Amino acid sequence: MQFVRTERFKRAYQKLEPAEHELVKKALRQLVADRAHPGLRVKRIQGTADILEIRAGRDIRTTFEITGEAYIFRNVGHHDATLRKP
Repeated sequence: MQFVRTERFKRAYQKLEPAEHELVKKALRQLVADRAHPGLRVKRIQGTADILEIRAGRDIRTTFEITGEAYIFRNVGHHDATLRKP
């Protein structure tokens, strides 16, 4: 399994607070261990064919795609801003 971070993901991640970094890391570790974990609330983003979101905290979301054997992390940040541009 391969994990790819887009440039947008990297830039958005750097803008988060250190505590939010930890929430994202924990959510990504959980995603790798068990994609169906109920705390992640994995779901397809409405209006897209293959972009998914996970919950990393009350207001933090990460968007990603699964392509073959790769997870492509597209965006991360606060709920509304992140889901506006998944």
